[in-house]
Amino acid sequence: MATPVSAEQADAAVDRPVLRVEEVTKVYGRNDAEVRALDGVNLSVQRGEFLAIVGASGSGKSTLMNVIGCLDAPSSGRYLLDGIDTALMDEHQLAQIRNRKIGFVFQNFNLIARTRAIDNVAMPLAYAGVHRAERRQRALRVLDAVGLSERATHRPTELSGGQQQRVAIARALAADPVMLLADEPTGALDTQASAEIMDLFDQLHHAGRTIVMITHELDVASRAERVVRMQDGRIISDQLKGAAA
Repeated sequence: MATPVSAEQADAAVDRPVLRVEEVTKVYGRNDAEVRALDGVNLSVQRGEFLAIVGASGSGKSTLMNVIGCLDAPSSGRYLLDGIDTALMDEHQLAQIRNRKIGFVFQNFNLIARTRAIDNVAMPLAYAGVHRAERRQRALRVLDAVGLSERATHRPTELSGGQQQRVAIARALAADPVMLLADEPTGALDTQASAEIMDLFDQLHHAGRTIVMITHELDVASRAERVVRMQDGRIISDQLKGAAA
């Protein structure tokens, strides 16, 4: 069973969006070479939502993901993560907020090949200064939550692609973030493993987790409760599952 949101998170200001993007632009180049990767984007995601951001290559979805993940700063506009204005933070503070508030899930897993699953999962906790014994306990708990506790001592090379992605999701959960940010999480998996990973995201969502997923696969996006479509740096539609077109 997926781990529920902690009491600390549940007691947070539930009316405050986990993220709010306000009139954000991102411009590369100058003059005739200027490219507006984001062009006046507005987006708000509430606690507990499962959102998919879709669009073709060059639509701006990856740039928006980098802004949401505090990996890049907008050229103009404002981005608030859990009520914090990221423009007011220096690089060190941004690194801290990424580690504490965002759980990243990548297409290619980004696991350390020679390191056991439990140690891969515990890594963000080490960066956060959590004591070793507690790191192990929390890592085992989230591995169990993703159905992989029996593989805790296995290395990535001893795991299937789907199992590696489960380890990566457990790592993303380890610090109890306010949001999971998943970039093409099924892109390196076969059909069966993809469906199993999406089932896991469903479980996490129903347990109260906030999930923002970037994907170009419409069948994967359809598993989210809300789908945002991007084109030419703008949001062209924002629809809840089951809502009329």
